[in-house]
Order: sequence, then structure tokens, then C-alpha cells
Amino acid sequence: MKRSILVLAAVCAAAGLGHPQAVEGKNAQTKPPDDKALIASALQAAPADVARDAAVVDFGADGKMRTVREGHNGFTCIPDSPETPGPDPMCMDANAMAWANAWMSHQPPPSGKTGLMYMLKGGTDASNTDPYAKAPTASNHWINTGPHVMVVGADASFYAQYPSTADPKTGSPYVMWPGTPYQHLMVPVK
Repeated sequence: MKRSILVLAAVCAAAGLGHPQAVEGKNAQTKPPDDKALIASALQAAPADVARDAAVVDFGADGKMRTVREGHNGFTCIPDSPETPGPDPMCMDANAMAWANAWMSHQPPPSGKTGLMYMLKGGTDASNTDPYAKAPTASNHWINTGPHVMVVGADASFYAQYPSTADPKTGSPYVMWPGTPYQHLMVPVK
């Protein structure tokens, strides 16, 4: 089964890559879920008070992002990706969405725009050192992320106060992808 990192689901969505109609992942299906199921999945990513007024987006078979539900609080939630082996719905503010778009496009993240992402259902395991790794290797330090929130786009001095080892203890805050333009703080919540 193809493994991909958690953030890839959100970024693929932001980049318009979308979900295929049938996949080999955890939820192999012949047709996409209906809007009610997409909303229910997406809203699991964030605390109820955030999810309640967040927009929900998904990507159609044509790869284009569509708004499933309008939002009113500046957060956008994305449902679990059937392409990944673990649960990975996410919810992010506008700055985090811009950061994710930059990562997927291999562009520098916007400076001076710190963002917040919720992934309270956890995430698909990922490399802690390679922002573009698709599967574990002997050298890319694959880790289990679990439920967490992420702080993205902060100044390098912010991240300097947290552990940034290749193989962090994931039960406490640590820097993922340290030393890259996409380094971000992972904060476990369980």
C-alpha cells in the first residue's frame, strides 16, 4: 500500500490534485462520499468550537477544489484522504493554508505569517527529515505522528527552543522537517 505523509492530503487538496474515484487506501470505494460524510470527516480534525464555523473543502474527481460548506471563522477543514493509510482530516487557518500551498509547490513559505493546523484524529506517518518523502527508507526517519496541532511559518528563532532531532520523542513538542523552509512545530495532544 502506498504510504504518504499526512500533510500531503491537505496540500494535494490545496494544489487541486484531488481524490481518485477508487483507491487502494483504507477506504477503497467506487464513488466519492456525499457532502454530509465529507463534512463529518473534516470537522473531526479540530475542536468543536473551531469546527462549528469552519469552511469545508474537498477535491473532486477533476482535481478541482470545491467548497462543501462555507465558513465564518477563517479556518478551512479538509476531510480524511482515502489515499492514505491512517486517519488524517485537518483544519487550518489561512496562514497555514498558504504555507501548505508553498510546500506542495516547492516554493518558499510566506514570511511573517505564522499559521495553525489541527489534526486531532492523528495523521498518516511521515518522514521527520524529508518534506517530500512518500515512503519509509533507511535514512528518512519515519515517525508516527498521532493526534496533534502544528505551528507553521514561524520565525526560525521560535523553533530553536524545541527539539529538532531526526528521531524525536513524539510524546512532546518537536520540530518536524528541521532545517528546511518547511520546518514546523508538532504538538501532540494525547
